[in-house]
Amino acid sequence: MEKGHQLYEGKAKKVFATDDPDLVIVSYKDDATAFNGLKKGTITGKGVINNKMTNHLMQKLEIAGIPTHYVKQLSDRETVVKKVSIVPLEVIIRNISAGSFAKRYGVEEGIVFEHPTIEFSYKNDDLGDPLLNTYHALALKLATQEEIDLIKKYAFAVNDYLKTFMKGIGIDLVDFKLEFGKTTDGQIVLADEISPDTCRLWDDQTHEKLDKDRFRRDLGGAEEAYEEVMRRLMGE
Repeated sequence: MEKGHQLYEGKAKKVFATDDPDLVIVSYKDDATAFNGLKKGTITGKGVINNKMTNHLMQKLEIAGIPTHYVKQLSDRETVVKKVSIVPLEVIIRNISAGSFAKRYGVEEGIVFEHPTIEFSYKNDDLGDPLLNTYHALALKLATQEEIDLIKKYAFAVNDYLKTFMKGIGIDLVDFKLEFGKTTDGQIVLADEISPDTCRLWDDQTHEKLDKDRFRRDLGGAEEAYEEVMRRLMGE
C-alpha cells in the first residue's frame, strides 16, 4: 500500500491518503494538549502506546460486535483505517465522577454511579466543544435520530466491554470519549482512538491516575503511567 500526501493534522495524529480511496493511514504523535489546545507539551512514547492500545482494543471490540475503522497496523506509530467522515459529536461515557463532571455539578471525584451517564459535545474547537443534547444535534443536522440511537447503543456496548476488560487488569474505567465516523458506504463505525489520552483510568486499588490527567494537572509521571497501562494491557 502506497502512503500518499498528508490529508490532515490534528492535536495527536496525522492522516495520510493511500492508493485506495477508501483507506487512510493514521500516524500517532507524541504531542500532548489539554484544555482545547491551550496547554501543549510532549509525552514521550505515547504515540506508540496509543496506536498499539487502540488497535488491540478495537480488534477486541470488533469481535464483540462493534464495527470499527481498524484495518491493519503498519508499524509502531502507523495504522491503516477505513476512511470516514467523522460525525461531529464527541460521546462521553462516565462510570465514576471526575474531571469536568465533578466541576460542573459541584461534586467530589470518585462517586461510583449506579448507571453510566452519557453526554454529547459538539466537536468544534473554535467553540470549545460545547455540550449539547439530542435535540440540539438534530437541529444542527449533526446526525439523524437513527444515527444518534445507533451511536448511543454502540457507546454503551463499548463501555460494558471495556469496563470488564479493564477491571481484569486492575484498572477502573472512570470515563472516556468516543468518536464515530461514517464510511464511504454510509456505515457508522467507531473511529479515533481508545487510549490514556481519551480515557480516565485509575488503578483499582490505589486510585492512582494512569492517564492524561497526569499531564493536564501537572502531576508528573505521565510517561510512566502510559507505560504501566500498556504493560498491563499487552504484557509489554
